[in-house]
Amino acid sequence: MCGRLGPVSDTDPYLWLEDVTGENALTWVREHNQPTIEALTTSSRFADLEAAALEVLDTDDRIAYVRRRGEHLYNFWRDATNPRGLWRRTTLEEYRTDSPEWDVLIDLDTVAADEGENWVWKGALVLRPDHHRALILLSRGGADASVVREFDLRTRTWITADHGGFELPENKSDISWIDEDTVYVGTDFGDQPDGESSLTNSGYPRVVKRWSRGTSLEEAETVYTGATSDVAVQAMYDDTIGFERHFLIRSTDFFNQEFYELADGEPTLIDVPTDAHTSVHRNWLLVFTRSPWNLAESGNDTQDQSESTYATGTLVVFDYPSYLAGDRTGTVLFAPDDHTSLQNFSFTSAHLVLVTLRDVQTELRLLSVTDWSVSELSGLPELATISVLDTDPDHSDELFLSASSFTTPPSLLHGSSTDGVAPIKQSPELFDASTVSASQHFATSDDGTRIPYFVIKRDDVSQGPTLLYGYGGFENSMTPAYGAISGRNWIARGGVYVIANIRGGGEYGPTWHTQAQLAGRHLVYEDFASVARDLVDRGLTTADKLAAQGGSNGGLLMGVMLTSYPELFGALVCQVPLLDMRRYHLLLAGASWVAEYGDPDDPEQWEFISKYSPYQLLRADATYPALLMTTSTRDDRVHPGHARKFVARMEELGHSVSYYENIEGGHGGAADNKQAAFKSALAYEFLWEKLGG
Repeated sequence: MCGRLGPVSDTDPYLWLEDVTGENALTWVREHNQPTIEALTTSSRFADLEAAALEVLDTDDRIAYVRRRGEHLYNFWRDATNPRGLWRRTTLEEYRTDSPEWDVLIDLDTVAADEGENWVWKGALVLRPDHHRALILLSRGGADASVVREFDLRTRTWITADHGGFELPENKSDISWIDEDTVYVGTDFGDQPDGESSLTNSGYPRVVKRWSRGTSLEEAETVYTGATSDVAVQAMYDDTIGFERHFLIRSTDFFNQEFYELADGEPTLIDVPTDAHTSVHRNWLLVFTRSPWNLAESGNDTQDQSESTYATGTLVVFDYPSYLAGDRTGTVLFAPDDHTSLQNFSFTSAHLVLVTLRDVQTELRLLSVTDWSVSELSGLPELATISVLDTDPDHSDELFLSASSFTTPPSLLHGSSTDGVAPIKQSPELFDASTVSASQHFATSDDGTRIPYFVIKRDDVSQGPTLLYGYGGFENSMTPAYGAISGRNWIARGGVYVIANIRGGGEYGPTWHTQAQLAGRHLVYEDFASVARDLVDRGLTTADKLAAQGGSNGGLLMGVMLTSYPELFGALVCQVPLLDMRRYHLLLAGASWVAEYGDPDDPEQWEFISKYSPYQLLRADATYPALLMTTSTRDDRVHPGHARKFVARMEELGHSVSYYENIEGGHGGAADNKQAAFKSALAYEFLWEKLGG
């Protein structure tokens, strides 16, 4: 569980805290949990915060989001009665009613009780087109690693290995259907003929095999073997009728991949930029560029030289068979500008649906697949964040969309790309937003770049305790969305809530992210600090009343704010963080993020990483804001040793810190709604206590 522990140049007295489930490490965890629990969970306010959060998570009035699989709509549901959850299905006709009848396929609480396991649902892969078999992924305590089991939807029974079922033990496996009797599988197969592990240094499969029913895993046929330095290798089968194909993706790092078609077991490389987002649908090859693409350097350039380079953030489509033959004649489906970027795209039978952001505001457009002409989708609400939840591109123009805003609870829209959509489900208002408004502002970062951020507050609040949230990494965009828990436990109580759209995200396309990778990482932190200063300059808050919160990569952001910008904040909540950037690549999935942060074993790259790595920058003579550090023992993505060691080092240097580690919970920090509500209430209680109200 410690990950790949290699040599380091610095002596670290707290390496023993990287032993995730070691007796000494867990004793340290419990000794640090208890004072935090005693200090933060005994007040009536904490009880109110926890109850409010749990009511949001457990309410039966929230939307049961669904995914179509054949004639049924499937949903996974947790509530107070079913804390582990129900996997269930219904029909569209029934789903449209106020109280649909659900056909429960798996009661995970019953399964967990019968087996004495702390199962957490991780997903279901249903076989098409008959939809009578499923591969079920279950995690112990919420970790990324899952067991895989086969389930018969007709008999409602598990198909065990001794009866020919596909089963895998706990691992970060990848598995997908080819047909009823065959799957592609990547898992821990043990050492390979080349003497290397079957897993990459990041802990994901590098070997893909074709596994037939009735044979042992050891008999599965090897399809492809990547390098241990890769992030992962994955094979998949496209079962689109008339366009059945096999594909393989070799991810050489987090942002680069080689895309192959498998024909007769032999991989043929599709010659596209490795950093592009590439997909094949029917006879179309779609390429979304993440850097400038000069077509003259790829195959036979059949276009004019002036048209042979596509800018970063462009979506272009080609005829797939022609492209493989060397023809590079493409059609631009989306071109970015300084304010607008493409976030994602999906197909219906008749249209390509593009979701874009213009200054972090959602826009949606339709492109006809016959001639790529543009049209608008009718029935969309104004000033809402729109997300495409599900489509059925092989059979219909059906669309399931979600719409929400900071002050409007989510609605589920249903319809088609040809006839428009309309709401069929509406979430209840879970806090009083009648006097709450959201506004967008721009701060100026150190290099002059305008950084957008949203402020959400009650209209009668002009200044007060302010919570600034940020992430800033991996091209993840922070878009407006309804926050029922923050609305109840922060905004409705008079707090100001702020979302920062800093670089590292994807709000303005790939370049908004790529300029903040590696040596440009400092831009993320300069942007966030500029928003913090702007909030004070606008008079919304003061430094001692300003807090910040972030998790995972956002937890690294909090660590940098603590060590490099402590004067800007009164309190910080740092959750499941990366903090020791000297060793992050040696711990669990850390090696997969070298393309984002850099390689600390490379002296030139350590030079820029060392300038912000929080663990190494802690000082005894510094004055730090109040800190709540939370993590999870079962997080097998970001190692809990980051948080543990950071707290131990702070205490060694004479600084106080509140620490809480959930023994379960995975990377999300919670394994069920009750744990999630507790974790949320802990953070808000800490913030109200430190900032006042």
